[in-house]
Amino acid sequence: MNTALKAETLQSGGKVSAFGKFRRRLLKSRPGTVGLSIVLLVILTAVFAEQLAPYDPTRINMRAKLQPLWFMEKGSTAHILGTDSLGRDILSRLIFGSRVSLFVGFSSIVLGASLGVLFGLLAGYYGGTTDALISWVMNVQLSFPFVLLALFIMAAFGGGMTTLIIVLAIGAWVRYGRIMRGQVFSVKEETYVTSAIAAGISLPRILWRYVMPNSFSPIIVIASFTMAETILAEAGLSFLGLGVDPSVPSWGQMLADGRDYIQSAWWIAVVPGLAISVVVLGINLFGDWLRDYYDPRLKI
Repeated sequence: MNTALKAETLQSGGKVSAFGKFRRRLLKSRPGTVGLSIVLLVILTAVFAEQLAPYDPTRINMRAKLQPLWFMEKGSTAHILGTDSLGRDILSRLIFGSRVSLFVGFSSIVLGASLGVLFGLLAGYYGGTTDALISWVMNVQLSFPFVLLALFIMAAFGGGMTTLIIVLAIGAWVRYGRIMRGQVFSVKEETYVTSAIAAGISLPRILWRYVMPNSFSPIIVIASFTMAETILAEAGLSFLGLGVDPSVPSWGQMLADGRDYIQSAWWIAVVPGLAISVVVLGINLFGDWLRDYYDPRLKI
């Protein structure tokens, strides 16, 4: 690895690319490497779900219901992770459920971060009345427990994946907004920003080209941690029956299906629970490494 890095440095005239630095520091961190490997594995599983799943995740087979894991008594290699109360293959539902978790998590983060970054930019750059109004809205939302807010919105507008994404985005945007607001307050006083204002550059261009790129590193780190929280929130709401449609295989729905069989068929709930734990652990490990990577005190 060191030899390859030296060769890369010599070929580039003594400079290492940004990706090269990123890769070098990642490979030095075992937790970060493990975390990213788990994340990439889940992404590949979701992308190639049709090719990997041995059965249709919604296929009902009452003759094969409540089959245990393959190594247990009465288990079968035909259903490696067993079946649920309707005879549906748990492995297939687990694979397709990764799509729901990743899609809901990624979509809600993109939407929530976009709202938060936008309002944070406006509050931090303009200050005054604009900052006071946006900060008041943030504080009002923070005064409501997220679960109650989610229950209210889901009850008013009904369940479904779209509503779930909107609910999770509403719960997350304040965090991005507060961070971006603080970053902009410090960045807008820098010399390059005041010089751009003096040069007559338009406000949207200043915000887009000068302020936001220099304030975006904390947003990337927060997004990695929020992804894990969003997956847990989606699973929790689906467990309560407020998430995606019950016909769509999701890890939270699998947990709900297994709660009545926790003693007689524990694998129905334990398997998706382990999947959620491993994915959240992987995201948090990679998020911890990202936080260290973007920490200026740890730059090398």
